[in-house]
Order: sequence, then C-alpha cells, then structure tokens
Amino acid sequence: QVQLVESGGGLVQAGGSVRLSCAASGRTFRDYGTGWFRQAPGKEREIVAVISWAGGTTYYADSVKGRSTISRDNAKNTVDLQMNSLKPEDTAVYYCASGPYSSRAREYVYWGQGTQVTVSS
Repeated sequence: QVQLVESGGGLVQAGGSVRLSCAASGRTFRDYGTGWFRQAPGKEREIVAVISWAGGTTYYADSVKGRSTISRDNAKNTVDLQMNSLKPEDTAVYYCASGPYSSRAREYVYWGQGTQVTVSS
C-alpha cells in the first residue's frame, strides 16, 4: 500500500514556474515508477512526466518537454516536478501516481488527491 500526497500547486502567472512535490508513505514506493499526470476541466487525464524507480529513466510529454524536470529522492520518498515557462494551457489538477514505469494512467494503482495549478495570462 502506498499513500501519495501532492503539494506545491497554486496560482502562477504565465511564464512563471512551479515546483510540485509528491510525498509518499509505504515501504514499496521506492520500488516503482512514479508519474505525474494532469487533468483539465472537460478533458481526459494525461501524462506529464514519468520517472523510473531508480531515477535513471524519465519520460516527458511533448507538451512539457524542455521546460519540465522530474526528479526523485528515494531516501525522502519524494518525487518532484519542476515546471518552467508556464502557459495558460498548463492549468489543471496535477496528480502523482505510483506504479509501473508507464505513460498510461490505467496502469497505475496508487494515486494522490491532486493539486491545482492555475496559470493566468
């Protein structure tokens, strides 16, 4: 069993940055990949970034590639997502999830409650 809690969301101006953090409890967290997903109103949940359990492999959606960095600290049981050059279309609820290294939401078992990121133009 893994419990996930996201933090760091808020209201940000376009062009600004936000750092989201996912704190996990549960002894198996460090054995799995961790993904950040987002869901905007009226849209399906989509992948943002994924990191492997050891942190050596990452994947980014094209929409955030080059302006986002996912990282993890297994000693602290945290996975962070740094997003820069934010755009209004980045506005969404951001979720972290623990499971296999995958870009598909349906493959993840454990999910956090989400944190809202709103980017104003």
